Amino acid sequence: MCLEPWWTEHERQWVTFDTEDALTKLSREDVVHAYHPTTRNLRNLVRNAGLAWRVLRDYRPDMVISTGAGVAVPFFWMRRLVGAQTVYLEVFDRIDSPTLTARLCRPVTDLFLVQWPEQQRLYKGSVLLGQVW
Repeated sequence: MCLEPWWTEHERQWVTFDTEDALTKLSREDVVHAYHPTTRNLRNLVRNAGLAWRVLRDYRPDMVISTGAGVAVPFFWMRRLVGAQTVYLEVFDRIDSPTLTARLCRPVTDLFLVQWPEQQRLYKGSVLLGQVW
């Protein structure tokens, strides 16, 4: 939400979970709800892959951006079907080891951003953005 001044200037569609926090913060946005939990849940990975295909095919974004949610994996891997670029922002609270989602998305990420200098050791070629609150 702290990047709102930037994203309000762009056409967008959100893919997130139907949590109370997301429903409140994105109440006036175009939102598609993903299946959760995603962590090591094969059934929801398959369901979110179908969702990713439908959203990417119908919306045809120029860019797919993720802040580390597990639902990013099928969107990042399928984004080539529509020619979209990818930007991944690694989570704020993991500085000692890579997250599973980052490891799965990294091979197909065009711009990989981290929030801590310590995270750059974990992800070669990453760009230090700094803390995003």
